[in-house]
Amino acid sequence: MGQRDAHIDALIKATIGCALCHLIRSRWRMSTEMEKHPDNRKFFESLCGAGKAIAVLTSGGDAQGMNAAVRAVIRMGIYVGAKVYFIHEGYQGMVDGGENIKEAKWESVSSVLQMGGTVIGSARCSEFRTREGRLKAALHLVQRGITNLCVIGGDGSLTGANLFREEWSGLLEELVQQGEIEEEAASTYSALHIVGMVGSIDNDFCGTDMTIGTDSALHRIIEVVDAIMTTAQSHQRTFVLEVMGRHCGYLALVSALACGADWVLIPEMPPDDGWEEKMCRKLSETRSRGSRLNIIIVAEGATDKHGTTITSDYVKDLVVRCMGFDTRVTILGHVQRGGTPSAFDRILASRMGVEAVLALLGASPSTEACVVSLCGNQAVRLPLMECVQMTQEVQKAMDERKFEEAVKLRGRSFENNLKTYKLLAHRKPESQLPHSSFNVAVLNVGAPAAGMNAAVRSAVRVGISEGHKMFAVYDGFEGFYNGQIKAVKWADVGGWTGQGGSLLGTKRTLPGKHLDKIAEQMRKHNINALLVIGGFEALESLLQLHEARLHFEEFCVPLCMLPATISNNVPGTDLTIGADTALNAIVETCDRIKQSASGTKRRVFIIETMGGFCGYLASMAGLASGADAAYVYEEPFDIRDLQSNVEHLTEKMKTSIQRGLVLRNENSNKNYTTDFIYQLYTEEGKGVFDCRKNVLGHMQQGGAPSPFDRNFGTKISAKAMQWISRKLKESYRQGEGRVFTSAEDTACLLGMRRRALVFQPVVQLKDDTDFVHRIPKEQWWLKLRPLMKILAKYKTSYDISDSGQLEHVVRNQSKESEASTI
Repeated sequence: MGQRDAHIDALIKATIGCALCHLIRSRWRMSTEMEKHPDNRKFFESLCGAGKAIAVLTSGGDAQGMNAAVRAVIRMGIYVGAKVYFIHEGYQGMVDGGENIKEAKWESVSSVLQMGGTVIGSARCSEFRTREGRLKAALHLVQRGITNLCVIGGDGSLTGANLFREEWSGLLEELVQQGEIEEEAASTYSALHIVGMVGSIDNDFCGTDMTIGTDSALHRIIEVVDAIMTTAQSHQRTFVLEVMGRHCGYLALVSALACGADWVLIPEMPPDDGWEEKMCRKLSETRSRGSRLNIIIVAEGATDKHGTTITSDYVKDLVVRCMGFDTRVTILGHVQRGGTPSAFDRILASRMGVEAVLALLGASPSTEACVVSLCGNQAVRLPLMECVQMTQEVQKAMDERKFEEAVKLRGRSFENNLKTYKLLAHRKPESQLPHSSFNVAVLNVGAPAAGMNAAVRSAVRVGISEGHKMFAVYDGFEGFYNGQIKAVKWADVGGWTGQGGSLLGTKRTLPGKHLDKIAEQMRKHNINALLVIGGFEALESLLQLHEARLHFEEFCVPLCMLPATISNNVPGTDLTIGADTALNAIVETCDRIKQSASGTKRRVFIIETMGGFCGYLASMAGLASGADAAYVYEEPFDIRDLQSNVEHLTEKMKTSIQRGLVLRNENSNKNYTTDFIYQLYTEEGKGVFDCRKNVLGHMQQGGAPSPFDRNFGTKISAKAMQWISRKLKESYRQGEGRVFTSAEDTACLLGMRRRALVFQPVVQLKDDTDFVHRIPKEQWWLKLRPLMKILAKYKTSYDISDSGQLEHVVRNQSKESEASTI
């Protein structure tokens, strides 16, 4: 013991100065934050679940991420002092009762985050559709004192839950009359509270931008598409892929957008008569431009204008008969439902699960059933039946063949996906393109990020559709001043969506020292607008170009930046292109690392992530992988915090937890290094657990872009090019025959803020930026850090100021209020 204490003392003395510094800084930040928001914050400590019983069930088709939602409900419920129950096999288990309804413990949901499907089972139950079945279910719930029900499923499952709630008092009266329960029990458990979460890979539920499981299903589809592309190119083949979507074409549409498919067939957009000839002509044009493959994606529910089903085999036979192309069919089937949930689905489900418990804790007898949804980047509560009714309206419009109405009812995200696909996939003849004499250049700046190539492809094709001449600048601003500028055509960017890194090349070089040479190249190529895609360096570059307008009129043109960096450290946007891909790489690696300890003695892994001074990757990966701690710069920590974490983990290891995971952002603290934390945990864990460390490095920056990053990059790039087109027309001086503008609102960053895509002048972002540490001064994800701690069984404070308000389903949102999620 003496030797170990001496070792720890040495570690403490080596860093005590830094510890005190960070402790002071931490307390100062907390007091400053309280001064800024003295009265308007609300914390969940005021909510108590003591005396309440919550049950969770999964119903209908399974979806990846359901287990993360179940885990969050169980742990949050136990955390607030409620009794929490599993209901196995969905509504069937509720009807059958007995061992199907079991009280859950904290450890019951250990190691389920990375598992697909649902560990508590799901089943379709015809008996629950009858009053007799619901009467049995009510009896089994009352016997256990359960009056709070969390249902994870589709619209049918949620509709059934709402009917159960409406009938509840009548069911209890009937049970009293039958002598099954006492009147006192009926009085005590007189109200049933329902909160729903939508688990469906189809993303067919109105009121939420994304349902649990959709992103993971897209991962499965894109993995298959990427694999098929390599074999298709080898043999010059055409592949027809059939994906799920009997009533909703979301998976097919977004997959087509994410892989640059030649043709897509979905229920909401039946092709016009003669589509066969148009499709074959499109395939032929693609081949004539040098492509060695064609990809056609068919939703299983696709039909033509007359309601005749279009099968994948029909499309294959058509291509073979009319084109003579070597063609294959791949039907993905239930592969789309299987596999490990993506980082997005784990985080989404965890947020929804916690929000569901908060909604149940705050419910009163008059509170209507609600569903927890995602709007842009926010978890919101919506009336369950409003969402169900709109979902049913979509199906009614489809049945009546009112397809345009159905697309609008699907929501702005679906409609925008469809418009963007049409814009990028089908090139108009030269005669139909608008006339434009403008030249627009696209370049990447900073470190490479997955999704950059998708953004460049989108920019080039939308620019050409707008009639502009598009130029690609190679190797960032370094290539710019060296004249590495080349005109690009539609076909030049074919197949770029699935490529990782930056095909244009990218450098961290800023334009400031070479403004005269860059201005010269702008004159030489008559560049009328710039689209800069990159991270923090791109923001700094745009600021330098904006300031240089005073001396170089060549920069008095529309300037737009798209945030693209794995670090997600750019002010003015909640998300950046590339961060989702990096997050998935980290989470997948953490899963493998944890699995490596399976069957061995208890072990803790210390993982170092990238991100500069921004702790987004460490924090979100911690939430998605079930980490016990995540150390970041934005939340200062000292030696006492480290010691407390070690003790907490030691206690867990002494019970039933076999593996621990601790993440550390690379620049979280210059003295509390990964090696230091590893040594501390190793020394303190002797006799209980051993330690291993991993520095993930640049593997976080590589790999094929995720479906989210492909789609996000594609859509915001298209929106940016349309903005550039408008600004070019507004700033064109007819008499002088040139573009000229120095207005602040012509040098903008396009970012996603909460629920909206917003163009923000870069000069207005300066006050929101910590330029020393290259991070925004305020970051939305810091509010989610307590969730990771709560789900790891730490006592902490959680700001729920944004929770609690029941909103309503909004129809036909304006374009300006649209948030771009996949």
